[in-house]
Amino acid sequence: MDKYAAIQYLLDKCIIAVVRADSGGDDLVKVVEAVAAGGVHCIELTMTTPGALQCLEVASKKLAGTDSLLGVGTVLDAETCRMAILAGAEFVVTPTLSVPVIQMARRYGKPVAAGAYTPTEILAAWDNGSDFVKVFPASVGGPEYIKAIKGPLPQIPLIPTGGVEVENVGDFLKAGAAALGVGGNLVSKKLVAARDFDGIAKNARAFANAVAAARKA
Repeated sequence: MDKYAAIQYLLDKCIIAVVRADSGGDDLVKVVEAVAAGGVHCIELTMTTPGALQCLEVASKKLAGTDSLLGVGTVLDAETCRMAILAGAEFVVTPTLSVPVIQMARRYGKPVAAGAYTPTEILAAWDNGSDFVKVFPASVGGPEYIKAIKGPLPQIPLIPTGGVEVENVGDFLKAGAAALGVGGNLVSKKLVAARDFDGIAKNARAFANAVAAARKA
């Protein structure tokens, strides 16, 4: 998928599942598959997960030809960004504003969502070439903060992450969010530890349904 098709896909699907686990291996690949089976097709594997690059490589091959778009998150430096892209990442997410990471993702033609919070940081991320801006932690301020930011900066597509729940998906979208990053409320460490892949798929389905309902409202 080329960059602009990937950007549109992220916007269309809206939910980005953030997979963060204490261990990697086959179970992590099964988590990714469970999320996709539940109807959430944009999946971010965080670099804080042990063996994240290996899992990314295995999962990207397993999901090749499916509707899933696999990316990498918690990217702190340009070299990690490059290795993740070579391992199969189709989009890149950072927790903070890193211009070198933005530049590396753009060099490889991959969408990038740089992390920021204040209006100054958000505009700086956009001005430096970030395709989206990840507003983190969105639990601080909630939908009202997104609405406030969209007032003076309507041109910047924002992805609130942190504090997004099934119950407030509609509120965030109404406030102007372009997409939503969802971590523990979708892929909880408890479900991962219990190898409850059906439970993870059920959570994913609930978020996908919440987006569909919000768009019809």
